Amino acid sequence: MKDKFVIPFSEFTFTFARSGGAGGQNVNKVNSKVNLTWNIQDSPSLPPDVKYRFRGKFGNFIKDDGLVHLSSEKERSQKANMDDCIRKLHELIEKVAIPPKPRKKTRPTGSSIRKRLTSKKLHSEKKESRRRPSD
Repeated sequence: MKDKFVIPFSEFTFTFARSGGAGGQNVNKVNSKVNLTWNIQDSPSLPPDVKYRFRGKFGNFIKDDGLVHLSSEKERSQKANMDDCIRKLHELIEKVAIPPKPRKKTRPTGSSIRKRLTSKKLHSEKKESRRRPSD
């Protein structure tokens, strides 16, 4: 079961800039690029273990100030880019929401051990047969 984390809109800080790319004359006068900033350390919306896994897996989105920075300039409207930033953040959180399963230690089977040793022996004999006979 996936846990859904609800992060209040008030925890996000948005800044806007002019984006590059398509848009014609509109691109020169509208600040449609959106930069989302979110303080993951002070957020009460996530449990500590999810924050820890987020920092471990997506540390490249966290700057020196400890804030998560995401940006979007795919769409031509500011609102659509804000929604895209929030969607990206939720996708990242969902990837680390479920803890990884612990690895179970296993032993190699008896037949696989025998097969490995047999192949090593054959390889050794092949190399041995190529040597010059000693006097």
